[in-house]
Amino acid sequence: MIDALFASGRIFDIVLAVLLLEAVVLSTLWKLTGRGVPPARILPFLISGAALVAACRAWGLDAPWPVVGGFLTLALCAHAFELYGRWRPDAPHRRLA
Repeated sequence: MIDALFASGRIFDIVLAVLLLEAVVLSTLWKLTGRGVPPARILPFLISGAALVAACRAWGLDAPWPVVGGFLTLALCAHAFELYGRWRPDAPHRRLA
């Protein structure tokens, strides 16, 4: 069964679905309670992860290299955007003691 999930690429679909569910749950938690991480802060992180998973799925299904490269580029851009948000001078951060 697991072999079939990997051979068909469905395992990556499952991971993408879990990432989408995570985004919905975290956003809903934030909207209802105000607790957790604001959706704008987690969106680049989730997009980066989803793009990496999509690149793996495309590669596993022998997609043309521009498709794989496009997903990897999207992952890089989302990751860079997230890092910029963490490193900018006015970004709130915690010091470790």
